[in-house]
Amino acid sequence: MTSDQLIAQLKKSPPAPAYLFIGPDVYRRTKARQALRKAVLGDDGDENGFTRHDLDEVKLADVMDDACSYSLFASRRLIWVGAAEGAMPRTSRAAAAASDDDGPSATPGGADRIAQFLKNPIPDVCLVFDITRFELEGDDKAKVERARKFYGAVTNVVEFPPFTPAEARGLMNDMAKAQGIKLGPGASDYLVEATGSNASRIANELEKLSLLAGKNGTITEEMIANMAPDARETTIFALVAAMGRKDRNQSLSILDTLVREGEYLPLALAFLATQFRLALVAREANLKGASAIQNHFSGRGVPMWRSRAEQVAQTAASFSEGKIRKAMTEIFEADRGMRDIRPDDRTVMEKFILSLTA
Repeated sequence: MTSDQLIAQLKKSPPAPAYLFIGPDVYRRTKARQALRKAVLGDDGDENGFTRHDLDEVKLADVMDDACSYSLFASRRLIWVGAAEGAMPRTSRAAAAASDDDGPSATPGGADRIAQFLKNPIPDVCLVFDITRFELEGDDKAKVERARKFYGAVTNVVEFPPFTPAEARGLMNDMAKAQGIKLGPGASDYLVEATGSNASRIANELEKLSLLAGKNGTITEEMIANMAPDARETTIFALVAAMGRKDRNQSLSILDTLVREGEYLPLALAFLATQFRLALVAREANLKGASAIQNHFSGRGVPMWRSRAEQVAQTAASFSEGKIRKAMTEIFEADRGMRDIRPDDRTVMEKFILSLTA
């Protein structure tokens, strides 16, 4: 089911004993968690009734023991189990044969423990197994199917796919309308691009921009360029430029800046992928200069403003066509590395930089 379907269901009937949350989107997940917390713990949201476990740190058996134990402090309990992919055996062997190759919380019979709990669940206890690392489609689809199979006893599965650009624009327009502000020509496309269609970032940036625009004001592209975090565009573009010069030290220094500024590295990698794809198209179409690039993409319905066209032109000039294709291959490998269970995103990005600046 979708998050909207879950929220609607909770308004009509009591929460189920267990849910499996799966997918990367934070915005929808936050709304679903808030609705579930209210349904389980009531309007006051008794803090004593909320428990969070992380399967990177504890074993699934310990979580199930906790779920089967009565609390002295709360009559109703919501037990949130983060990093739930950590309970899945990494090999193709059955969970009952979990070994040193398996995740730290993989437990012999772990899936059976969940099934036993659900046969006779503790009243007023709700378990949520939360998997955020896997995308629902693409390379992660097989992992998602394994997760569904491992947590097969949990029949209430809620999916959280990332927003598409069209969905992000719709959400943005709804938010702007609710805040009494307007989006100028091209502003919605610009903000969607600047945030990578990330709904949570759109909400944060729109809140700041609404203060700048004022009640009944209009948000322009210039406002977005001034207010949106430059780690998303300017700093990441500086990384592209440094790699184009094969300046390894500067590239690693810029990566350090991104990490310190709290940039979500998979999102930064997605921006790099878009930058190199646009540069490859510009090279293949033999486009010379920012004006030609802007006209080419705008004429095909791809949002392209002047500053972005200049960045694409500079990237196309800094990298040969072969180098761009190599960069896209390395981006694919880095993206796959970041989707692994418990990766170190910074290490993956450093490997990517070292390869392109060799």
